[in-house]
Amino acid sequence: MHIDTFDGAEHRSVSTLSEVERVDYSKLISIENLFQAWKEFRKGKAKRFDVAEFERNLEDNLFELHLKLKNKSYKHGGYESFYVHDPKQRHIHKASVIDRVVHHLLYTFLYKLFDRVFIYDSYSCRLNKGTHKGVKRLAELTRKVSKNYTRPCFALKLDIKKFFASVDHEVLLTLLKKKVKDKDIIWLLVQIINSFYSDKGEGKGMPLGNLTSQVFANIYLNELDQFTKHKLKVKYYLRYADDFLFLSKNKELLCKYIDVLRQFLSNGLKLELHPNKIIFRKLEWGIDFLGYIVLPHYILPRTKTRKRIFKKLKENVGSENFNQSLQSYLGYLGHASSFKIAQSLLYFYQKYSL
Repeated sequence: MHIDTFDGAEHRSVSTLSEVERVDYSKLISIENLFQAWKEFRKGKAKRFDVAEFERNLEDNLFELHLKLKNKSYKHGGYESFYVHDPKQRHIHKASVIDRVVHHLLYTFLYKLFDRVFIYDSYSCRLNKGTHKGVKRLAELTRKVSKNYTRPCFALKLDIKKFFASVDHEVLLTLLKKKVKDKDIIWLLVQIINSFYSDKGEGKGMPLGNLTSQVFANIYLNELDQFTKHKLKVKYYLRYADDFLFLSKNKELLCKYIDVLRQFLSNGLKLELHPNKIIFRKLEWGIDFLGYIVLPHYILPRTKTRKRIFKKLKENVGSENFNQSLQSYLGYLGHASSFKIAQSLLYFYQKYSL
């Protein structure tokens, strides 16, 4: 059986849950699925040296991969390590091309298997979700809590300390086994999970850079989502990756959640709330979430982000990607009440493009 695939922006067809659950290891690693995983992986990367080199002997490489997967001699390779700034510094670990094809294969399978159990208000790395949908949803919920801005609305924003470095491999495997019943697929998942350890030691961590880390994160933190919705009975709650936010008209009620959540994360998921990122906000002050500030009647870009946009554009004046960067920033501003800022950007472009 062929597994339909997607690239995060589109979904060509939706398999039924029973179809996905019936996928066994031999079907998962079929040549057809490996070629489809390659096709999805290759998008936007065809000109990169390592991708082009792999493609020169594409059929041989994929058939060799299929054989290694079939006889279970496949071993995940090492990682290329580097830092990016977006805007804060992040440590990225990049796998080889052949390993990233395997990541695409597993990501598609796991996404379809688990996405149906995720809550509606989980917005990271999911089809038809994302940062802009999350911010729009926050604005919608603040209107509900505040009864169209006629009553108080408080937000409690929390963050998990070093989430990706802290993920416990045993806990993650236990969660995967709830829905993945094929022991050979579990074997392959173990190869991926154990290919990386963070500085917290053996059995800890997921690499920023692996596609599978995105779906693993949602599977892991879905336990937090379910606890919040079904045990704490929180009605107004949103999560994007390891940032999560609660809304209520009652600030004292929000305060009561903190210790309960701290205990649940520690005991159930072996995670720690970031002690310096427990933030209360009143709607009238502005709620900072996913790069925007949500206020009554308005969504504004962050002040720091506005300053960074102009700084980055000045640095890129005359470069090949100047116009691309400008369009990206205008797109960001298009999701906020920022007409004057957008006009300033266009003036800036006209001034420096002459």
